[in-house]
Amino acid sequence: MTDGKLPDGFRLRPESMLCFDLYATHHAVGQIYQPLLSELGLTYPQYLVMVVLWEQDGQTVGELGARLDLASSTLTPLIKRLESQGMLERKRDDKDERKVRVKLTAAGQALEDRSGHVPGCVAQAFGLSLEDFVKLHEMLGKLRTSLKAKTGAEEA
Repeated sequence: MTDGKLPDGFRLRPESMLCFDLYATHHAVGQIYQPLLSELGLTYPQYLVMVVLWEQDGQTVGELGARLDLASSTLTPLIKRLESQGMLERKRDDKDERKVRVKLTAAGQALEDRSGHVPGCVAQAFGLSLEDFVKLHEMLGKLRTSLKAKTGAEEA
């Protein structure tokens, strides 16, 4: 199948497509996260922004975008919404006015403790052994890197 053609007699069905497996799994994972994050007042993309800031506060919008593989046009509305919720604040960089730094507020910092249960709940829902979980994570990372290389996108 290296020429891109399907073998004779092969019927394409969603259940036989890896891309469908990834799509459906993405949807199922979202359904696990939704109630957990809803009680925190966050969407999944907002949660990712918070996780990155809990790890290292005061990053620029560009750094956040690179880390999360999100364009500025997608990231800026997420940041504005979190700012309106009182979770973070934006400020021009003192040394380079072209850059905008994002800093957690006290409420944003406090949310880290309230969200501590989320990773464990999600991991438990996966129903995988730690070994399988690590293998899956590694395989998906390799897949993402390979696909980005094929499309010319940089790995964040």
